[in-house]
Amino acid sequence: MEAKFCRTIVVNCVQRSAVRVIGTCGKNYYYNWSGNLFRRDKKKLTSDTFISRNDDKIKLLRPVNFNFATTRRNINNLTNGIEDNNTNSESDSTNYGTFSWFGVAGGFLLVGFGGYATWCWSNYSSRSQLHAASIPLSKASENVIPNLPEYKLSEVAEHYDVGHRVWVTFNRGVYDVTEFVAKHPGGDRILMAGGGSLEPFWELYPTHQRLDVYEILERHRIGNLAAEDQVKLDASDKEYFSNEPKRHPAFLIRSPKPFNGETPPFLLTQKFFTPNELFYIRNHLPVPEVNVESYQLEIDGINLPGGKTFTLSELKKFPKYSISATIQCGGNRRSEMGTVKPVAGLVWSGGAIGNAQWTGVRLKDVMKAAGFHEESYKDPHRLHIHFEGMDSDQSGECYGSSIPFSYMLDENFQPILAFEMNNRELPLDHGFPVRIILPGIVGARSVKWLSRIVISDHESQSPWQQRDYKHFSPSVTMETVDFSTAPAIQDTPVTSYICSHQPGDVIKAEPTILQGYAFSGGGRRIVRVEVSIDQGKTWKVAHVDTDDEAVRSDTRNWAWALWTVEVDFTHSMGDNEVWVKAVDSGYNQQAENFSSVYNYRGLLANAFHRVNLKISK
Repeated sequence: MEAKFCRTIVVNCVQRSAVRVIGTCGKNYYYNWSGNLFRRDKKKLTSDTFISRNDDKIKLLRPVNFNFATTRRNINNLTNGIEDNNTNSESDSTNYGTFSWFGVAGGFLLVGFGGYATWCWSNYSSRSQLHAASIPLSKASENVIPNLPEYKLSEVAEHYDVGHRVWVTFNRGVYDVTEFVAKHPGGDRILMAGGGSLEPFWELYPTHQRLDVYEILERHRIGNLAAEDQVKLDASDKEYFSNEPKRHPAFLIRSPKPFNGETPPFLLTQKFFTPNELFYIRNHLPVPEVNVESYQLEIDGINLPGGKTFTLSELKKFPKYSISATIQCGGNRRSEMGTVKPVAGLVWSGGAIGNAQWTGVRLKDVMKAAGFHEESYKDPHRLHIHFEGMDSDQSGECYGSSIPFSYMLDENFQPILAFEMNNRELPLDHGFPVRIILPGIVGARSVKWLSRIVISDHESQSPWQQRDYKHFSPSVTMETVDFSTAPAIQDTPVTSYICSHQPGDVIKAEPTILQGYAFSGGGRRIVRVEVSIDQGKTWKVAHVDTDDEAVRSDTRNWAWALWTVEVDFTHSMGDNEVWVKAVDSGYNQQAENFSSVYNYRGLLANAFHRVNLKISK
């Protein structure tokens, strides 16, 4: 299986202690999952072979030292056209070219260096039509610091693992991050960037591009990068995002690359089913290239000998099934939590949520066709079911997640393999051609561009399962977090939001209609929504509308509720704070404030929603 994106590969040439760019997007060389280098004719290149360029062809001349073969490679297409990769000839006869570094086998940095430490005071202003996900690069990293030594990129390349010290570059700075490796939320994946530049990876994960993260990085600075070796992103890095579809201009953009945009909250209450074009988009990685004709879904794992593969046309032969289900990002309303203390992540307001009618086939029907039989598992409650997408990062690491197998044993749980959204073909941004819909569960588990399902005796090892989408005590920080102590988020808590008005809106001192949404995970329906305009002294119960008979009649409820209430501001003047809270069928209620539910990642932000309105005559 080969990666679908163009990429530039860097090799450490042992006998020269030099970084060597082999090439990008060619036809002759590729990596397999084990990190072995192969020619297109499947001949494996051994450790005593050498690589250089001569007469426009790749020759094997010098030993190649790859220090990251234990990670899934899936890196392909090393080219024989090195001249297109910004290399220039040197004076020596080997014509090695200018040393460059644009990525070490992908350098998977989901949270990168300090990824989860993207501390930012996210003073919320829902009036903003655009919230930039990144800010200008740190001036400190751009400057040469006197009295610090200067290093060439070839010297940095020698420090690629803990045994050799882990060095990275950023702009003109050289940094020793060895001591940070143990604290890195992404685990030892940071080692894959060792000996090279952070810039390509921070371009892919713009959550790093914040002043506070730059400040953390500067603490580890040990020198200046030689001017002639300063790394610049080239066109090949931008090609990761060459398959991005057009998006509606109404989105509030939280990150341009990968694209993350939320629905303006006032639009959410206009229809029970959110229009496809306005349904919030949460992409963790670039949108993959999808070939419908060659699409296959692989299903394998425990007690599924040999596995089973389905084409899209084969999937569509199963009985069709539809559900109404709300998908919500785990970081929805993060900006409000950020007013208590800094939080790390995209600054969502209340629009990272949407409701749709999803149509496809039942996951359980497809699993049975693949050989799944519940009675063949002695202790199914110890198992997990993994979902893997087609979207991948520079190293070929695909987005993935898992849920406990016990969900599959619940007759009321209704997961589907969806290929339609609101009675139309599933949009590319929402997982075309097939997406798993896991109703009532945090959106991060409903994997888009689904390519593989696995029954396993352990959780997905994806970083989005192991080191993200977990909730911790308010006292836990990025420096003290132990991800093994918290389970991955599955069901989501009850929440509600005022959509009709924004903070600072000026309204007349008269009866006013307020509208919003309420939702609870786990199949729990909303039984009550209450609004207060006097700091919680009195509450008025809102009218709750599910607007769908199927939702009302089902044992479980997977869709949100839209609520409406009329409140009287006749005797109010000046600032007036409106509160809303919801109660679900398990009689779970929202916390009054964010102090008690605070966590440094800003996840599951579900305290009362508060909007300050200005009342005038």
